[in-house]
Amino acid sequence: MKKVFISNSPEETEKLGQKFAETLSGDEFIAMYGNLGAGKTAFVRGMASYICPDCGVSSPSYTLINEYVGGKFPLYHFDVYRITDDDELYSTGFYDYPGTGVCVCEWSENIPYAIPDGAYKVTIEYTDETKRTITIERQD
Repeated sequence: MKKVFISNSPEETEKLGQKFAETLSGDEFIAMYGNLGAGKTAFVRGMASYICPDCGVSSPSYTLINEYVGGKFPLYHFDVYRITDDDELYSTGFYDYPGTGVCVCEWSENIPYAIPDGAYKVTIEYTDETKRTITIERQD
């Protein structure tokens, strides 16, 4: 399955994230790809608006992971921008999370060895200054 969407604003990106979250069962891994400022966190904010509506989503850049619980199922939001190797990733407790809720990982290109089979790949690319192309596909 590969779907391509065009977003004209951060609000539209959030709405796409919400619609995507409505299709999830609660144990998926979503690997996010895209440049700085592309809209990855906006997409996750939209996902959280469905999964855990009372949670305020922020980028976990300095904490590596934000846990949102109390909704339909747990949502774990990772930012692995600063991760340089598997030992460092392991020390964060990363491997304890998949299968226990929805795991969303920004900067997944930094940890290709850790992306589980069957993960969703969400790529957000600049089309122009305001537009984004968002591609969602399931990895085999």
